Amino acid sequence: MSNPTFGFDTLQIHAGARPDPATGARQTPIYQTTAYVFRDADHAAALFNLQEVGFIYSRLTNPTVAVLQERVATLEGGVGAVCCSSGHAAQIMALFPLMRPGDNVVVSTRLYGGSITQFSHTIKRFGWSATFVDFDDIDAIKAAADDNTKAIFCESISNPGGYLTDIPAVAAVADSLGIPLIVDNTLATPYLCKPIEMGATLVVHSLTKYLTGNGTVTGGVVVDSGNFDWSASDKFPSLSQPEPAYHGLKFHETFGNLAFTFHGIAIGLRDLGMTLNPQAAHYTLMGIETLSLRMQRHVENAEKVAAWLEADPRVDFVTYAGLPSSPYAARKAAIYPKGAGALFTFAVKGGYEACVKLVDNVEIFSHVANLGDTRSLIIHSASTTHRQLSPEQQEAAGAGANVVRLSIGIEDPDDLIRDLDQALAVATS
Repeated sequence: MSNPTFGFDTLQIHAGARPDPATGARQTPIYQTTAYVFRDADHAAALFNLQEVGFIYSRLTNPTVAVLQERVATLEGGVGAVCCSSGHAAQIMALFPLMRPGDNVVVSTRLYGGSITQFSHTIKRFGWSATFVDFDDIDAIKAAADDNTKAIFCESISNPGGYLTDIPAVAAVADSLGIPLIVDNTLATPYLCKPIEMGATLVVHSLTKYLTGNGTVTGGVVVDSGNFDWSASDKFPSLSQPEPAYHGLKFHETFGNLAFTFHGIAIGLRDLGMTLNPQAAHYTLMGIETLSLRMQRHVENAEKVAAWLEADPRVDFVTYAGLPSSPYAARKAAIYPKGAGALFTFAVKGGYEACVKLVDNVEIFSHVANLGDTRSLIIHSASTTHRQLSPEQQEAAGAGANVVRLSIGIEDPDDLIRDLDQALAVATS
């Protein structure tokens, strides 16, 4: 069920799912199996030659995971998707078909701290590099690219500050350079933002966050728009040129707009092994069924809590883009009309020590290194998620020593405000 004329609320429940043909089970079963029986030798050969679509081994494909892939791709407006073991795995999976040693990617300075570390250090082990740019400066993005730049990467709503990216403007730069734009849409979800409709080539998610929504799953996904011409230049030989492991098959020539998706499974999952397990896929499918309802409540609560914090004299500033005072208010209205998400930071008068006291004294908020849960969460990014970064990198990412990050859940917002009020009283006394 992928008819784009169906509404979001319908698709989040039905897309990709069908009654189980063996039992009639209405909910997608957990296919907890490693391998699948082939009909005969010819069937097995056709599967391994990529001449037929089917199930071989659960490192590559699994029926439960396949439903999740179709559902997320449908909600994002893509042609296909590849699920994997985490959001970080999804970022590597997205880059893997595009990059070769010596290549680089232009990335936003406003990213999750782990992503900054991944792009600053880890990808160097592949022979890749990253150039960090403030994505509010569109001209700087284009200036940072060179002949070896193979992608542009950003978050739609950035972690931790909740800043909003002008995706159409960034997509125009990527298009002018003939390279794909990869957007991490974890914080917005396809309910609040659809990057593919704005020109993005690939969308990645940490399924761990809002898509599952209850803090039970670690997973990731790469969604393929199907809109990029991988054969337009010689920049992407993994997709346009003969693949030795498949007797010279050319992925783009053979699979057309599904070339990236097939490569992600047949090469990426085969060789990197970043597989999502079927039980995690099942939990995420159940979470997505209520995505729109949860996101509406997340946004409503975030707007109310952020407005209260902004008016509190113990707070220096609030970064929530959903506030009328935000420098991103116009961008929010134009690109994110359903809301600016539910993650933001606020600066506590008293600096680092006051932030630590605040985190230690909340009662409803949970002090955890996660976000996108139904529960409201709090963390001091500078001492945790962004601890590996220099002070300058922390400031550029919106994770300075004087700020606390909130992930607003779906509880009663008045209870959340009372909790922050009493914790601020202790922190600033």
